[in-house]
Amino acid sequence: MAWVYLVIAGLFEIGFTSCLKLSNNFSNVKWSIGFFVCIICSFLLLNKAIQHIPIGTGYAVWTGIGAVGTAIVGIIWYKEPADFWRLFFIFTLIASIIGLKVVAK
Repeated sequence: MAWVYLVIAGLFEIGFTSCLKLSNNFSNVKWSIGFFVCIICSFLLLNKAIQHIPIGTGYAVWTGIGAVGTAIVGIIWYKEPADFWRLFFIFTLIASIIGLKVVAK
Protein backbone atom coordinates (compact mmCIF):
# COMPACT_ATOMS: atom_id res chain seq x y z
CA MET A 1 0.00 0.00 0.00
CA ALA A 2 2.96 2.31 0.64
CA TRP A 3 3.84 2.24 -3.05
CA VAL A 4 0.29 3.25 -3.97
CA TYR A 5 0.55 6.21 -1.57
CA LEU A 6 3.88 7.12 -3.12
CA VAL A 7 2.58 7.06 -6.69
CA ILE A 8 -0.46 9.16 -5.73
CA ALA A 9 1.85 11.58 -3.89
CA GLY A 10 3.87 11.87 -7.11
CA LEU A 11 0.72 12.61 -9.09
CA PHE A 12 -0.16 15.36 -6.63
CA GLU A 13 3.36 16.71 -7.13
CA ILE A 14 2.60 17.02 -10.84
CA GLY A 15 -0.59 18.80 -9.81
CA PHE A 16 1.13 21.30 -7.57
CA THR A 17 3.83 22.16 -10.10
CA SER A 18 1.19 22.61 -12.80
CA CYS A 19 -0.93 24.78 -10.52
CA LEU A 20 2.16 26.79 -9.57
CA LYS A 21 2.67 27.78 -13.20
CA LEU A 22 -1.00 28.62 -13.66
CA SER A 23 -1.21 30.58 -10.40
CA ASN A 24 0.68 33.45 -12.07
CA ASN A 25 2.88 34.15 -9.03
CA PHE A 26 -0.06 33.35 -6.73
CA SER A 27 -2.17 36.15 -8.19
CA ASN A 28 -4.78 33.72 -9.56
CA VAL A 29 -6.69 32.55 -6.48
CA LYS A 30 -8.22 29.42 -8.04
CA TRP A 31 -4.86 27.98 -9.15
CA SER A 32 -3.17 29.12 -5.94
CA ILE A 33 -5.71 27.15 -3.90
CA GLY A 34 -5.14 24.18 -6.21
CA PHE A 35 -1.40 24.49 -5.57
CA PHE A 36 -1.81 24.43 -1.79
CA VAL A 37 -4.30 21.56 -1.84
CA CYS A 38 -2.03 19.48 -4.09
CA ILE A 39 1.16 20.22 -2.14
CA ILE A 40 -0.48 19.33 1.19
CA CYS A 41 -1.89 16.08 -0.22
CA SER A 42 1.43 15.24 -1.85
CA PHE A 43 3.46 15.71 1.32
CA LEU A 44 0.95 13.88 3.50
CA LEU A 45 0.98 10.89 1.17
CA LEU A 46 4.77 11.00 0.84
CA ASN A 47 5.04 11.00 4.62
CA LYS A 48 2.69 8.02 4.83
CA ALA A 49 4.68 6.14 2.18
CA ILE A 50 8.10 6.64 3.76
CA GLN A 51 6.90 5.01 6.94
CA HIS A 52 7.31 1.71 5.05
CA ILE A 53 9.68 2.57 2.18
CA PRO A 54 13.26 3.75 2.77
CA ILE A 55 13.30 7.56 2.69
CA GLY A 56 15.96 7.74 -0.02
CA THR A 57 14.00 5.45 -2.29
CA GLY A 58 10.69 7.14 -1.52
CA TYR A 59 12.01 10.63 -2.10
CA ALA A 60 13.78 9.66 -5.33
CA VAL A 61 10.66 7.98 -6.71
CA TRP A 62 8.44 10.88 -5.61
CA THR A 63 10.63 13.51 -7.25
CA GLY A 64 11.09 11.29 -10.31
CA ILE A 65 7.35 10.94 -10.82
CA GLY A 66 6.97 14.68 -10.37
CA ALA A 67 9.81 15.51 -12.75
CA VAL A 68 8.68 13.11 -15.48
CA GLY A 69 5.03 14.07 -15.13
CA THR A 70 5.74 17.79 -15.11
CA ALA A 71 7.99 17.46 -18.16
CA ILE A 72 5.23 15.58 -19.98
CA VAL A 73 2.66 18.22 -18.98
CA GLY A 74 5.03 20.87 -20.30
CA ILE A 75 5.42 19.06 -23.61
CA ILE A 76 1.69 18.39 -24.07
CA TRP A 77 0.04 21.54 -22.71
CA TYR A 78 2.73 24.21 -22.97
CA LYS A 79 4.27 23.03 -26.24
CA GLU A 80 7.75 22.75 -24.71
CA PRO A 81 10.35 21.03 -26.88
CA ALA A 82 10.21 17.26 -27.21
CA ASP A 83 13.51 16.62 -28.93
CA PHE A 84 15.37 13.31 -28.84
CA TRP A 85 17.63 14.07 -25.87
CA ARG A 86 14.86 15.44 -23.71
CA LEU A 87 12.71 12.36 -24.33
CA PHE A 88 15.74 10.11 -23.85
CA PHE A 89 16.39 11.51 -20.40
CA ILE A 90 12.71 11.41 -19.45
CA PHE A 91 12.71 7.70 -20.31
CA THR A 92 15.95 7.31 -18.33
CA LEU A 93 14.15 8.78 -15.31
CA ILE A 94 11.26 6.38 -15.81
CA ALA A 95 13.69 3.45 -15.99
CA SER A 96 15.37 4.67 -12.79
CA ILE A 97 12.03 4.89 -10.97
CA ILE A 98 11.16 1.35 -12.05
CA GLY A 99 14.63 0.18 -11.03
CA LEU A 100 14.24 1.66 -7.55
CA LYS A 101 10.93 -0.15 -7.16
CA VAL A 102 12.45 -3.44 -8.30
CA VAL A 103 15.41 -3.31 -5.91
CA ALA A 104 13.49 -1.92 -2.90
CA LYS A 105 13.15 -4.35 -0.04
